Amino acid sequence: MLHRRCPDPGRGKKRLTALADWEFGGGGDYCAACSGPCPECPRTINAPLTMEGWQVWDLVQRLGGQLRVAGGMSGGAVIGWDMGAALQLGAALGLSPLAIAELLPPIEAVMVRKTNQEIEHRHG
Repeated sequence: MLHRRCPDPGRGKKRLTALADWEFGGGGDYCAACSGPCPECPRTINAPLTMEGWQVWDLVQRLGGQLRVAGGMSGGAVIGWDMGAALQLGAALGLSPLAIAELLPPIEAVMVRKTNQEIEHRHG
């Protein structure tokens, strides 16, 4: 069970947001060139420590097609994941709705920032 030890909702998610920053910032492409897991790799260093963290990270990997986009595909921007779909998928996988509600939004914020940076880079 996910327990909140402190009133600050932003605490305790540093590893997942760092992992998201790495993955959505192109880290996965960087790791593709490696022959195996590196001990100093951000993917290794920031791996989730809890079962809930691993479950939500797995959910993140499954949400690729569940984007909310504003302004169309040409010149548009990603504004987030479809949280209704995320919660339904999480429920189907047996994940705690509390864990999803607590851990997914900070990862979503990183995904939005990194994805929109990549869109801007491509369109100049």
